[in-house]
Amino acid sequence: MSRIITVSREFGSGGRELGRRIAETLHIAYYDREIIAELSKRTGLMEETVEHSMERNPVLLFPIDNGVTFRLPTGGLLRQQGKSFAEQCKIIRALAEKSDCVIVGRCADYILADQKPYCIFTYSDMESKIRRCRLKGQEGRELTDHGLKHRIQAINKGRAEYYNFFTG
Repeated sequence: MSRIITVSREFGSGGRELGRRIAETLHIAYYDREIIAELSKRTGLMEETVEHSMERNPVLLFPIDNGVTFRLPTGGLLRQQGKSFAEQCKIIRALAEKSDCVIVGRCADYILADQKPYCIFTYSDMESKIRRCRLKGQEGRELTDHGLKHRIQAINKGRAEYYNFFTG
């Protein structure tokens, strides 16, 4: 029986670090940004674009002008998002089939549900997230604590919307 561990996390909660430590302790593969890099190669999109799209609800990526009736487009960006997610699923499944591993984020808990992975979700209070972001040099080095709090909330909201959009 293979050991597959998925780590879902709130931004700034230490999920990435926890996943890395688990993989090191168990001497198994660790996948995080490697999935973005591979998805970028397969789709031809820049890594920054791929990562940005994973932190937003695909529907919210469409501009809505005042006074214009809005309906979901049937092509374009939404279709690209669907193709990217399908490709992401293929990548994650292939990694899980290849060897025991820890996969951070990327809806891996949902994508691999049929393989019954051990799923972890990390979260922390806002003060700890802000402290961790400052310590690790993550997002918002130039932001005040108030600004960083809003940035963290926006990232977490976007991640939740992305997850809910593709997982129902």
